[in-house]
Amino acid sequence: MNHSQDTSSQGMPEDRKLYIVDSINDLNRLTLCPAGSQHLLPLQEKIPDVGTNSGNGSHSLFFMGLIIVLIVSLALVSFVIFLIVQTGNKMDDVSRRLTAEGKDIDDLKKINSMIVKRLNQLDAEQN
Repeated sequence: MNHSQDTSSQGMPEDRKLYIVDSINDLNRLTLCPAGSQHLLPLQEKIPDVGTNSGNGSHSLFFMGLIIVLIVSLALVSFVIFLIVQTGNKMDDVSRRLTAEGKDIDDLKKINSMIVKRLNQLDAEQN
């Protein structure tokens, strides 16, 4: 048997392996001699008992699913925290720029009022 097949089938219960082998044998018999199909075992005799090992498998699947959900949740929370920090930094930059532009606007208003005063003085002197 192939080494890769051995490693992939190690986690399967023995009953499942036998069921799979029986099913493959039945398919081969049907393909090779359709008249011999009456010698096949009924399906109920081949299916392993559900109560023997299914509890361990379902518990392990449940815990694996729970671990995957927790890891995905942790990743999403980390991403949201990263976005909040980045947004805070951008808001600080924008507020600094607005403050600087506000000072520039106040300076322009002062210069504008000085120019208007000077033009009014020049206009008064000409009249």
